Amino acid sequence: MLGALVADAVAMPVHWYYDTRGLDQDYPALDGYAAPKNPHSGSILWRSKYKPRNQRGDILHDQAQYWGQRGIHYHQFLKAGENTINFKLSVELYQLIRENRSYDAEQWLQRYIDRMLEPGWHHDTYLEEYHRAFFDNYAQGKAPLNCGIDDLHIGGLSHVPALLAALEHIRVTELDAQIATATGHVQLTHRNQHVVRATEALCRILAEVQNGNDLRAAIAEHGRAWATPSQFDTWSLFEDRAVIGKHLTMACYLPESFTASLYLCWKYADNFSAGVLANAHCGGDNCHRGVVVGSLLAAANGIDAHWLKELQALHDLNLSPA
Repeated sequence: MLGALVADAVAMPVHWYYDTRGLDQDYPALDGYAAPKNPHSGSILWRSKYKPRNQRGDILHDQAQYWGQRGIHYHQFLKAGENTINFKLSVELYQLIRENRSYDAEQWLQRYIDRMLEPGWHHDTYLEEYHRAFFDNYAQGKAPLNCGIDDLHIGGLSHVPALLAALEHIRVTELDAQIATATGHVQLTHRNQHVVRATEALCRILAEVQNGNDLRAAIAEHGRAWATPSQFDTWSLFEDRAVIGKHLTMACYLPESFTASLYLCWKYADNFSAGVLANAHCGGDNCHRGVVVGSLLAAANGIDAHWLKELQALHDLNLSPA
């Protein structure tokens, strides 16, 4: 869970840069956490629209004024080391399960609704399509369990490491039970089989590594539907940006974004810091690739202490950097 939070926070200022030359110009020395800068040279927020039907759909709050403007950074008000909204929600999920000593989908949906409708709870300017669609359905009077959509973005995996960590804490340790809970959870918002399949694979790879098995061996066994070991080996011979952006998508769409994430885990299997930085420097949807890259590399290697000292989420989790 902490590895995923670190990877997201590192990628946050360079999130959704599809022009890596612009990324390098705007952040020439990105080697740790950084605050986002305006203007974001590749921002397409100006193309996005969302108008709530009523108060039940008002999730943008004071951020609505920035929609339609050019150059606006998607996370312009976040601090260095702070997490984007999907990962902030994952911390809420972790806390809710620990509070209640159980996982309950309806309780989670109510917490999700309450937090998203609470002015000032989040400071993200951009909210993904699935949030907007969920709350548009909710604003129309649909029951929360019926508000999810068919969404195949890798952001659907954002809660998985935190969910698994919380289940372990309440002693739900049987893998099939964890997978059933995780796949059911992601379908509350992302009703798509690519998201479900990637969720199961991530759960299985994490379980293998947690049990002391080699990360590359676990990817070879449970990630074969996305790429073979020989493909990962071949790609690892090239520069990361020659793979992600040319051979594999930089974008959010599954299944290929999961392949790109596993590639980075394969190449940097022995080095957490190198892997999360490489993921950030590849641009595109690096925050959401970070859920895979950060969680798997942390499970395999642990996390260097300096990453935790400035991770804002530790305050929410009441954890010590040590």
